[in-house]
Amino acid sequence: MKLSVVIVNYNVEHFLEQCLHSVYDAIKNIEAEVWVVDNNSVDGSLAMIEEKFPQAKLIANKENLGFSKANNQAIRLSKGEYILLLNPDTIVEQDTFEKVLCFMDEHPDAGGLGVKMVDGKGRFLPESKRGLPTPEVAFYKIFGLSKLFPNSKRFGKYHLTFLDHNQIHEVDVLSGAFMLMRSECLEKIGLLDEDYFMYGEDIDLSYRITKAGYKNYYFPKTRIIHYKGESTKKGSLNYVFVFYNAMIIFAKKHFSSKHARLFSALIQFAIYLRAGMSLVKRFVLNIWQPLLDALVMYLGIFALAHYWENNVLANSNMHFPDLFFHLAIPIYIIIWLASVWLSDSYERKAKISNITRGILGGTIVILVLYALLPESYRFSRAMIILGSAWSIASLVGYRYLISYLGWKKFNTGNTNDKRFLIFGSLEEAERVSNLLRNTTLAPGFIGIITPEKVSHAAVIGDISQIEEIISIYDITEVVFCALDIPSAKIIDLMGQLRHKEVDYKIAPPESLSIIGSNSINTSGDVYIVNINSITLKKNKRKKRFFDIFASLFLLLIFPIAFIFNPNIFRLLKNIFLVLIGKRTWIGLNPHGTMDVKSYNLREGILYATDFIGIKNCTFDLIDKANEAYCRNFKLNKEIQIFMKLFGSLGR
Repeated sequence: MKLSVVIVNYNVEHFLEQCLHSVYDAIKNIEAEVWVVDNNSVDGSLAMIEEKFPQAKLIANKENLGFSKANNQAIRLSKGEYILLLNPDTIVEQDTFEKVLCFMDEHPDAGGLGVKMVDGKGRFLPESKRGLPTPEVAFYKIFGLSKLFPNSKRFGKYHLTFLDHNQIHEVDVLSGAFMLMRSECLEKIGLLDEDYFMYGEDIDLSYRITKAGYKNYYFPKTRIIHYKGESTKKGSLNYVFVFYNAMIIFAKKHFSSKHARLFSALIQFAIYLRAGMSLVKRFVLNIWQPLLDALVMYLGIFALAHYWENNVLANSNMHFPDLFFHLAIPIYIIIWLASVWLSDSYERKAKISNITRGILGGTIVILVLYALLPESYRFSRAMIILGSAWSIASLVGYRYLISYLGWKKFNTGNTNDKRFLIFGSLEEAERVSNLLRNTTLAPGFIGIITPEKVSHAAVIGDISQIEEIISIYDITEVVFCALDIPSAKIIDLMGQLRHKEVDYKIAPPESLSIIGSNSINTSGDVYIVNINSITLKKNKRKKRFFDIFASLFLLLIFPIAFIFNPNIFRLLKNIFLVLIGKRTWIGLNPHGTMDVKSYNLREGILYATDFIGIKNCTFDLIDKANEAYCRNFKLNKEIQIFMKLFGSLGR
């Protein structure tokens, strides 16, 4: 066996699918095996592998063991002369493996090898080659000197930016995203250090390779796309702590006591500095929009209230008390903003139209609460209605204005926002076109170009005209069909079109997903047929808010609820358990064969299968109902189950 490819996966199903397609294309002429180690993903990765890549050797862990342990599991079972550690969010060229294996065979001193990596827009990733992070190198990196003086041999050691990234070089550190090693080398130095859960293990292993007398090479004669950051969010606080603590482990293991203490102190300082900056940045990014909305709403309602007071209430010698301005209006705004939030209006790609739905929902809640208040606290229904109208008009209006001025892009829902150009054979391009139309995108334009000239109404040109077509048709995204277009050609085109302000996506063959990434610091964009998984954060948030709201509603109408649920103590206990987060009103039926625990949902009072109305469901029917509930969560379905089974809430 010449090559063993080891891929560790954790909840990146669509990226893994694309990666495996490219890997199997690249090993057609090589005696190779492919290992996938899944660290207890809940996103459907295992089912996808079993369905589309049954030839892969799969290790399905029941818990997340981390990167090092998972890789070691497969390495111990592998038979290849060479071992490749490969990230699931990568795409390799068709001749990548042939080129790197040839180089390794010709260079017996090579213990490890890394390749040239580009991101989802074709830009070179500097971590393709790295130096050893000594205290000096780490200092230059942390305080930005490496970025200020990239061509300096002194300050540019972290990413070896003074070396030509188009030439082969000996380097200190290889990237764990693509790390090719000799099996005999690993037998001498040992496998990945399992003290590292994630990050740092590639630095540790690279260092041990050179300590054993081998060399690490940076090999740019082939390239891979590395979306980078799909399994973990690079800007997160958790990333800061995990990454820098991995550096401390490395220092204590390999540096002298004096240098290790200095390095640890420097890293500890960096942790607090970066963590503080991360917290501030996250707070500002998350809070500025709701704060601006609240300010706009309050100023408008304040002005409307004074107008109403001076022109309507004055005729009856009435006015609003201070309590209305200081307490009632802020409470209204909080309820409106909470409802706007629940309508997903603060999501990164939320439509502006969601605001209307959120404000109207909040208005209904306010009017219901208003009706339950004592007469002395019912200030004015008219102001609630006027405030609602102002909130919709102002929040929607200023978002459209900001989008129009180009200060910040909001999703206006305009179908012209997304204009796609699909590059592939006619048959495959039409399949991808239909896939795009079945997502939530509502694309404004879809054009097709083919490798060769084809006479067809849907085809607007061939590859030789791509730059002119992008300009003429105002294309915003180019989608490559991986079935027809080699990854090397895709990377070449991304480089050729760098000056065009377009994004890139890749559609794997026979897949329901289209993958891309706009930034190395953010999750890549994934277009999939509209499957609204219960595991999405926004849906978990909606579900939890529904649980709390429904529980408070039951307490409010408890005498009525008691009529339908005679077991008063059980009903009260259920309400309490849901409120404290121990249970949920609607959950998965645990009596099927499906592993419901993998979805990490609370135990339900009611089951998704209860809506069917069949008392003795088969295991197959239970699994299908559970899967349908998980894959396409809808809040209105949650409400329907709750209302239909109102009399069973006390079970």
